[in-house]
Amino acid sequence: MDEKVLHWITVLMGAMTIVVCVCLYFFPDVHAKAVLAAEQQMKEEYTGDNAALVSVSASDVVEQDKGLDAQLEIGLPQSLSEEQIQIENDYVTQTVYIRFAHGVADYFEDYRIRGSSDHIAALSYYKDGEEGVIALSLDQVYELQSKYETGNLYLDFIDPHDIYDKVVVIDAGHGSRAPGAVKNGVSEKSIDLAIVLELKKLFDESDDNIGVYYTRTSDTNPTFDQRVQLANKSHADLFISVHNNSSASGNFTKTSGTQVMYSESDKSELSSKRFAKICLDNVVEKFGSRSIGLLEGDSIYIIRTSEVPVALIEVGFMTNYEELDKLKDPEYQAKAAEGIYQAIMEAFEEGY
Repeated sequence: MDEKVLHWITVLMGAMTIVVCVCLYFFPDVHAKAVLAAEQQMKEEYTGDNAALVSVSASDVVEQDKGLDAQLEIGLPQSLSEEQIQIENDYVTQTVYIRFAHGVADYFEDYRIRGSSDHIAALSYYKDGEEGVIALSLDQVYELQSKYETGNLYLDFIDPHDIYDKVVVIDAGHGSRAPGAVKNGVSEKSIDLAIVLELKKLFDESDDNIGVYYTRTSDTNPTFDQRVQLANKSHADLFISVHNNSSASGNFTKTSGTQVMYSESDKSELSSKRFAKICLDNVVEKFGSRSIGLLEGDSIYIIRTSEVPVALIEVGFMTNYEELDKLKDPEYQAKAAEGIYQAIMEAFEEGY
């Protein structure tokens, strides 16, 4: 009997090894499909179950006209007032939503769009209740200038670097149903976000001409690809992701301190590694935590796919009782934000 049990355990272990190897081999494809599935789910949640989504190619519906005073002229019902039109620029997905009252059944049949389709990857229209929604999927992150005249909305798409001296993307790790580490009832996602919101206060109060884009400022969970593409498609000068650490076992230990991950494949002079070192030094100095150094991070999706200097900051260990108490403290969170802010300023002084 024992020999039979041992035999079946051996067979089971062998089968599990094969499954793991196969999963690792196909992991990139699995990840890509997972990203696409998550984005499709978000689209469905946004448009609603009853919305009839009509997607078209921009080149098929945009009448090319370079003589306009704006890059795009979007036809709308003549009865609309300016107050009945809302424009949302979703930087994370590079999508502009134009919502207008008294939505029509078939926008592309009834109205025309003129100008240039150069910046538009795709166009779609759907009804959300009584409102009509035009969604413009853009090829990168843009700021908008808009003007409304009866029956027409005029849009210009402006590269952030034409407005700001520098562009930074800040990512608060995890969010929503992805809490990260959870210790003593405290979730990592909440601490990450609290630090980022303190950092946002510093940028909001700053007189520096820096454009800052956030992957989230509430309890949402953008996909990994959306987070890194916000940095890539804004051509950010710096990309920072804020996280907090835990022991490998998840159990409480004496290990504490600050660590920063970087892209080891970035060999440029103003590299990810150099930026990570600046972040580590400033955060450690600001609140006197223990430095546990830099760590190669290309195994992390948002690090290896970042096209800009990136640093993933593990502010502290949630599996250390003393450090967890500090991380929950708003004053400590504010100090962490100050350290990150100083690191960004120092990096810009060095030429990033």
